Amino acid sequence: MGFTKKLTNDQATIAFGKELGPLVQPGDVILLDGDLGAGKTTFTKGLAQGLGIKRHIKSPTFTLIREYQEGRIPLYHMDMYRLEQTGAADLGLEEYFDGDGVSVIEWSQFVKDLLPDDYLMVHLEKDPDDDNRRMLTIEGKGPHYQKLAQEWEEADGK
Repeated sequence: MGFTKKLTNDQATIAFGKELGPLVQPGDVILLDGDLGAGKTTFTKGLAQGLGIKRHIKSPTFTLIREYQEGRIPLYHMDMYRLEQTGAADLGLEEYFDGDGVSVIEWSQFVKDLLPDDYLMVHLEKDPDDDNRRMLTIEGKGPHYQKLAQEWEEADGK
């Protein structure tokens, strides 16, 4: 179960991510899928705003994981791109997944063997005719995330 959303610019991507902030719970796992420049970190900025995080959100490409503790619940922003060749077995990802915050994972395909069975997938795709526009496809895997996707769709635009 899921839905699709067209977004016209970065501000719309941030606003859409912000709508998810009040809905996520500790232990939630969100996978962000999309090419370079598709808006994964931009989306995460909005989610952070929705959690009440005021700090600047930066891509964790070189640090792999950035932790933001000051929101309603912590945000664990992960970028697994650099692990394409090496894997992430020693990172202790399950501690984040079972922890007190929400885990947002970019390039999750590089750690697919370590992911939980259930999660929320947000696929971001750039419009080939306009670099500012995005198409997001949201899919909940498992009952909890199907319900979360439905609540997010219902909250959209309210």
